[in-house]
Amino acid sequence: MDNSSLSARRDNAVPRGVATATNVFADRAENAELWDVEGKRFIDFAGGIAVLNTGHRHPTVMSRVQEQMERFTHTAYQVVPYESYVELAERLNKIAPGPTPKKTLFLTTGAEAVENAIKIARAHTGRPGVIAFSGGFHGRTNLTMGLTGKVVPYKVGFGPFPADIFHVPYPMANHGISEEDSLAALNTVFKADVDPNRIAAIIIEPVQGEGGFYIASPEFMQKLRAICDEHGILLIADEIQTGFARTGRTLAIEHAGIEPDMITIAKSLAGGFPLSGVIGKAEIMDAPAPGGLGGTYGGSPIGCAAALAVLDVIEAEKLNDKAEMLGEKTVARLRDFSKTNAGAVIGDIRNLGGMIAFELMEGDAPDPALAKALCAKAMENGLILLSCGIYGNTIRILVPLTAEDALVDEGLDVLEASLAQCISDAR
Repeated sequence: MDNSSLSARRDNAVPRGVATATNVFADRAENAELWDVEGKRFIDFAGGIAVLNTGHRHPTVMSRVQEQMERFTHTAYQVVPYESYVELAERLNKIAPGPTPKKTLFLTTGAEAVENAIKIARAHTGRPGVIAFSGGFHGRTNLTMGLTGKVVPYKVGFGPFPADIFHVPYPMANHGISEEDSLAALNTVFKADVDPNRIAAIIIEPVQGEGGFYIASPEFMQKLRAICDEHGILLIADEIQTGFARTGRTLAIEHAGIEPDMITIAKSLAGGFPLSGVIGKAEIMDAPAPGGLGGTYGGSPIGCAAALAVLDVIEAEKLNDKAEMLGEKTVARLRDFSKTNAGAVIGDIRNLGGMIAFELMEGDAPDPALAKALCAKAMENGLILLSCGIYGNTIRILVPLTAEDALVDEGLDVLEASLAQCISDAR
């Protein structure tokens, strides 16, 4: 069994729409390392797209999951409930910022979390409209595609999308969109497109994920909170990629010093096991009638056991502090490298804790071709790396927060060498 033969089998068996970033097939993984079916070792700077903040197969997570599997694997929470669902909700309710009492719903995927947050917002407010941001990614279901602010590849050929969804630009200062521009565009939507009294919710990623790791400042989030309060609009923080210690806080919205009405969570919540959720103000979360929320696999007992372990690991191993240190170390290395011959291609470098990105440029223009080449070269050299962004020129770093310092340094060495090779090949 090798990667080539498995690729051929995949092409014959799996729709081409399920694209893969690499052409290697995983055999095993541990913390921040992965080995393919041919035995080649890779350093993982992708973390399963921000799912593995606690690393591959963290011992605490695996132990809790094994214990749960020996008791039961599924009952459907709506049929026979179980304590782990309730305990996890209690712990997340305490973690969520703000003094208002909270309640939490569990589901399976990030898109489900977003869908349910919008359902709850509409049930609570009696309004249909939703405002999202350009460049935002909220999922691949019909509603969440409508909310997503990037056409290629997520929305091509899949319309029409639900009505009453509006987009405003996300702040990207290095691409000419200030926070003032974004707020002015929101005001224009209220004047030109929809009465704010028809808007149920504004949904925003505190740091855009697929959109390019652009960061909304605390001041911007505070102004958005004030606008929502003025018009009776709910503020939803989409924390699916930013959550669970990635940004140096358990939830990224903590940086802003505000209390959102709801928070969508998934990815690193359960350390590699499928689980998502919505945390919200209790009064809002209780708006749907009994039976209006849920799902057969929502709040899987295995996922809940894993998530409880993840919360313990975040606390015991001080992963919020590690995220801050990881960000400082990595950004310092990138800035040093940008002073060498790579300086001509490295543009903006940004991070919030361990959510780190840098842009590749050709002069003043984004260079998506170089980003694609770098990911391929890094893979060739044993480093799993992902690009992102509305221009396709952003490289993101999502190494597990549990990775040893020496391994992070090794990965950064490979990153630097790979970029130098790409620059040399282009000359």
